Amino acid sequence: MAAAGEEPEPEEFVYGEEELVLPAAGWGDDPGSAPSRFDRALLAGWSDRMARGLFRYRLGPLPTRLLPGPMRLVAQLNAQRGTQRRPPQLVCSLRQPFDPQDFNFTRIRPAEGLLRLRRAGDGGPAAPDPLLVAINVSPLERGHVLLLPDPARRLPQTLTPAGLHGALEAALLSAHPGFRVGFNGLGGCASVNHLHFHGLYLPRPLLVESAPAQPLRPPGRLCLLHHVPAPAFLFYTASPAELGALARDVCRAAEHLADTGLACNLMATRGDAPAGAGAGRGLRVLLWARRPSFGAKESAAFNVALCELAGHLPLPAEPLYREITEAEALRVIREPLLPEPELLRLAEELLRLLPG
Repeated sequence: MAAAGEEPEPEEFVYGEEELVLPAAGWGDDPGSAPSRFDRALLAGWSDRMARGLFRYRLGPLPTRLLPGPMRLVAQLNAQRGTQRRPPQLVCSLRQPFDPQDFNFTRIRPAEGLLRLRRAGDGGPAAPDPLLVAINVSPLERGHVLLLPDPARRLPQTLTPAGLHGALEAALLSAHPGFRVGFNGLGGCASVNHLHFHGLYLPRPLLVESAPAQPLRPPGRLCLLHHVPAPAFLFYTASPAELGALARDVCRAAEHLADTGLACNLMATRGDAPAGAGAGRGLRVLLWARRPSFGAKESAAFNVALCELAGHLPLPAEPLYREITEAEALRVIREPLLPEPELLRLAEELLRLLPG
């Protein structure tokens, strides 16, 4: 850690495959009681940058409540983010190229970087991308970071296999059950058109971790997750060695969505096997297909991005936080999603596209 008065720089963080841990602390235990080396380094750096005033606002404990209802939606009041975050960039296309004139992550202060993640070894064509872990200056929660595959490459906000592979490995470097990794695509409420993932510690379990899924292909690597706040395609693995192949499948699926004029959002979280509780634990990767949304919708109570689709609602105003019901929230969350017949047709297309 840099001394007082010195600008801190990202710490080199080299990890081995043995640090990718599928089982994490359970929600029944104290989820922060046994942090990993990654958790300790990330949270220490994050707290240091908060103390140095590098964020747009100071983030204390956030009011949080579970909305009554079967979807177990987690509402959280974060009024400062609603008023003090950087305005999202104007996105007009699912294929919008990177524009160096817009804000991008080559412009962040060096002190905003926390870690340079790199897998040990000499790399190779199947290796995950190294990642710069940087603070999100408008955080949703304590520990909210950005995972940036080499910002100097100036890639647009479109999934790449090596970038997603690196982000999935980052998810498994944490020992906290609530550390999730996510992605908002163009037209899916991405606020910056420069390749980035979100990493954040969410405070409660979500239904998407445990809800049983409908297998579309044995042995359940691709499934449909129906009985959750927002139906999604579910990719699953119980082996860190399969993360590269899983990332390639997800990227093929996301590319197909874009080819058909659909936007996407993604979340990776530890969770139950597709059959549900008792069938083992692994990594769930949820891919949502949605109609693209370009620009903020003035009539919406909140924007719908990866957190909202997963059932975590960061809300910008106290009356909304206090009064919103599950039915009202689900109406907003599901508005951009596909009707079930369209979702099932898309599932058939993905089955033809992805390798058996």
